[in-house]
Amino acid sequence: MKTPLSWLQLSHEKSRLLIALAGIGFADMLMFIQLGFKAALFDSSVTFHKALRGDIFLMSPQSDALGFTKTFSERRLYESLAVEQVESVVPIYLNFGSWKNPVKQNNKTTTRTILTIAFNPAKNSLNFPGVAENIDQLKLPDVYLFDDKSRAEFGPIPDLVKQNGTVKTEVDSRQISVRGLFSMGASFAADGNILTSDTNFLRLFSERKKGLIDVGIINLKPGADLASVKATLKSKLPQDVDVFDKEEFMQKEISYWQNATAIGFIFTLGTAIGFVVGIVIVYQILYTDVANHLPEYATLKAMGYKDSYFVILVFQEAIILAVLGFLPGYLLATGLYSLAAGATALPLSMTASRATTVLILTIIMCCASGTVAVKKLSAADPADIF
Repeated sequence: MKTPLSWLQLSHEKSRLLIALAGIGFADMLMFIQLGFKAALFDSSVTFHKALRGDIFLMSPQSDALGFTKTFSERRLYESLAVEQVESVVPIYLNFGSWKNPVKQNNKTTTRTILTIAFNPAKNSLNFPGVAENIDQLKLPDVYLFDDKSRAEFGPIPDLVKQNGTVKTEVDSRQISVRGLFSMGASFAADGNILTSDTNFLRLFSERKKGLIDVGIINLKPGADLASVKATLKSKLPQDVDVFDKEEFMQKEISYWQNATAIGFIFTLGTAIGFVVGIVIVYQILYTDVANHLPEYATLKAMGYKDSYFVILVFQEAIILAVLGFLPGYLLATGLYSLAAGATALPLSMTASRATTVLILTIIMCCASGTVAVKKLSAADPADIF
């Protein structure tokens, strides 16, 4: 079996080949990192939504996202019970508080903003690991659960809870007891989370008027027509609440981070920059290769080889560079995902779909470079060279 000419030309100068692969790998790593953080942004932003047990959800039209909610009257939630197919409703409360790290750092007490989530523990509507096991604890005064996937800056709370069973600290200068753990995870809106009952929530945030909630969960009776009930609620409830099914509820959150903030744009721009960097690197390699072998191409042309042969040759080189350059970029990005996930507590991991996307982008990137570089072949005229 003959070794392809495209590989022989690329591997003839191994140092240049290694530099090319390093450049492509770097471009791939840029795309992986940007796409990974963008996916982590969206995934973390809807972790809460996915864990809610419910069919239909109410929010204030003034709420942009879960980290920026506006309250509405819980009467709207209970008004939905007038619809025959509605079985039950659950109000959810959200607010940010100032968490005091119970472990001093350099003999200094530190505080950090934390998201407080609350609901009626008699109606467990949160499907987070650890909630069901500790639901009875939430019925006690000033008892909270701590998110064991919160960032480390809040203190070694998971370890302390496992060792001692209870950790006492303060939120907004009110003493609380952490007596259990649940797993939710940090997001771009909140670095950490705590969970408690609606009663404890109103004790903690005494300025919050009773009867004002952030999210309303509506559970339908078995066999109920979701679309029909949603349409009925939209027509019957006043305009001071929005009505969503779960998919719409999650999409509202994602749309906010994608379109209403600079974060989504920045990650998209970063991916595009990585793509352009890759095109420039591969173009330089292929153009130089074509220029260096121009006399050989002219000789082959004189022997009767058509331009299509050389075009195929250059594109073969482009695809070889794409595949070989993808591998180091993939491995490096996988390692960086692991490091970043540990440092940020965001859901960062390599996925098959993202790897496939970047590989396709890499092949397109290299072929685009090949398309530009192949124009140099028009100069391969035996009459001009010899």
